[in-house]
Amino acid sequence: MSTETDGNRSGLEKPIAIYYEHPDWFRPLFQQLDERGVPWLKIDARHHNYDVASPEREYSLLFNRMSPSAWQRGLGHGIFYTLNYLAHLEGKGLRVVNGYRCFNHEISKALQLTNLEKLGLPYPKTRVINHPSQALQAAEAIGYPVVIKPNIGGSGAGIERFNSQDELGAAVEANRLYFGIDSTALVQEAFTARHGIITRVEVLGGKFLYAIQIHITGESYNLCPADICQNTRGEELTRIACPVDAPKSGMKVEGYEPPQQAIEDVERIVELAGVEVGGIEYVIDDRTGRQLYYDVNALSNFVADPVRVIGFNPYARLADFLITEAQQHQENRPERAVVSSGGPR
Repeated sequence: MSTETDGNRSGLEKPIAIYYEHPDWFRPLFQQLDERGVPWLKIDARHHNYDVASPEREYSLLFNRMSPSAWQRGLGHGIFYTLNYLAHLEGKGLRVVNGYRCFNHEISKALQLTNLEKLGLPYPKTRVINHPSQALQAAEAIGYPVVIKPNIGGSGAGIERFNSQDELGAAVEANRLYFGIDSTALVQEAFTARHGIITRVEVLGGKFLYAIQIHITGESYNLCPADICQNTRGEELTRIACPVDAPKSGMKVEGYEPPQQAIEDVERIVELAGVEVGGIEYVIDDRTGRQLYYDVNALSNFVADPVRVIGFNPYARLADFLITEAQQHQENRPERAVVSSGGPR
């Protein structure tokens, strides 16, 4: 399925491509592109194929919106395929936003933590394992309570908490631990969010865009910001990016101005991972008082009802960013021999 606007006002010779899998999440972006009169099209990742020998660059830019949680919707086959497709496009010289390096981090929580270690940033104690028989030993080394996470997750998928050796031992004995589609899992210390607050910092073009604080209820691991339906004043928020029948979580959200150090940390994280559009989550562990970075999201849904929560529409800024990047890539193509003037970013 493809969509393209009439009346191209952008000067782009070729369309912007949005490579995506989920049918609901990106409607706000599609609307913004339509409003700007830019040529664009949808590429459905679910049943995609490509010609390795094709010499043509069909698009001015491709924006990768493949989700690591696609395996929950019976579409796990597209995840590793996407890595190959992104490498193919970049090999042709196509401008890809959230490209191969980014998506490789998106589908590896283990790699995300390796980066945090490399940057010297704090994160929950973790052991990476590849078989359920290793879980008890890893948990003993960390100390209970622990959570076990599939390496390829998305929206909190497959995360389970264990408070004691007996609980985890029973799960191992019953063979019910799920390690995900790459058979790799993280055994990680379970933190307690101080005041029940998770902070999520969003970036665009690798730079700080906005931050929100999510007030969680109980033990929840699905923190899709577009699916949180109340602000901290108890007012209902309009959800425009997640499915209309998404479960109401009871969580609340508010705009937040993080410390400058946190902003700098986040920008270092996304630079190392190659994430141009995404969100980083951190928490203050109530037991230790430590600030812990624990999740890197390259596929990031912006907060519900953003104008009310953060004061502006991030989808508008995202659309402008994509158009500018596409224009600069077009101007910088070797066959045009034109030097870009470097428009606003």
